[in-house]
Amino acid sequence: MRLGLMIGYASGKVDLPVELIQEADRLGVYAVWAAEAYGSDAVTPLAWLGALTHQIKLGTAIMQMPGRTPANAAMTAMTLNQLSGGRFLLGLGLSGPQVVEGWHGVSYARPLTRTREYVEIVRTIFRRKERLSYDGKVYQIPYNGPGATGLGKPLRSTLRPEPDIPIYLAAIGPQNVELAAEIADGWLPIFFSPEKYAETYQPHLEAGFAKAGGGKGLHNFDIAPTVSVVIDDSLDVCYNALRPMLALYIGGMGAKGKNFYNDLAARYGYEAEAHEIQELYLSGRQFEAMSKVPAGLIDEVALVGPKARVKERLARWLNSPITTLNMTVFDVSTLRTMVELL
Repeated sequence: MRLGLMIGYASGKVDLPVELIQEADRLGVYAVWAAEAYGSDAVTPLAWLGALTHQIKLGTAIMQMPGRTPANAAMTAMTLNQLSGGRFLLGLGLSGPQVVEGWHGVSYARPLTRTREYVEIVRTIFRRKERLSYDGKVYQIPYNGPGATGLGKPLRSTLRPEPDIPIYLAAIGPQNVELAAEIADGWLPIFFSPEKYAETYQPHLEAGFAKAGGGKGLHNFDIAPTVSVVIDDSLDVCYNALRPMLALYIGGMGAKGKNFYNDLAARYGYEAEAHEIQELYLSGRQFEAMSKVPAGLIDEVALVGPKARVKERLARWLNSPITTLNMTVFDVSTLRTMVELL
């Protein structure tokens, strides 16, 4: 198992942890990943960091598909891959209906179909074997729908082919996980529980591999979850450091009946707690919601506690099928400790 570094997205002011990332580069950490929601984008920080590092891979976790045309995503990926000397990892995701329709102003309909078509178009552009022409249910290229001028023509990228850029998909729902296993090179799960892998994810990954055929399986597929790491002698300090984030996702990301993270917590066996957290969060009682995040759930999806405890619990991750552990750490000391433990 190799280590990655997740830096997320900015809140308020873009302030990249350059020292942390340069140390990760020196220590041989595999990749640094940037995210986006509805503020800072995922690509610009990676371009900046690519100029300040030497070998660490540069990944988007994730670029929001509804916010970019497939061609635009492919252009960005090919450009940054060339500028970085082949270090780019293209992580894609759907986001959620609140952001897609409330921020990007486009429909969230047909998410699975959109994902499949998007990846097919991006791969076609990467290969550069033929001019781009696509007739899908979501995407038609050249566009020939309402308002079309009729002047569009199939084009081919002016850049050289980049067929080896890996494509990752963010997914936590059963159908999305299956689709990621079928069409992507890697999977970016959030709040991954190695203890619940067999019951929650394995059947869907295997179904996706079977659809893909060609011998695809865990041996050639990168499972790269984001895992928060907090090392402190006080477990309460560690738990409380992560409760605000978990409460936000479980309680506030989405609406009742349409919150993927709430659904995931329920599938892990925390249905009552997830319901209570959401009720409190959406009623404006965020601090109470934070206090209701179970310590057991935090221990399943994160690595927390004194160094010896983290080392002991790390064995659960090492014995799981994940291949890249994308850490969220807050200081160089924790980064160095994790490199030492692995």
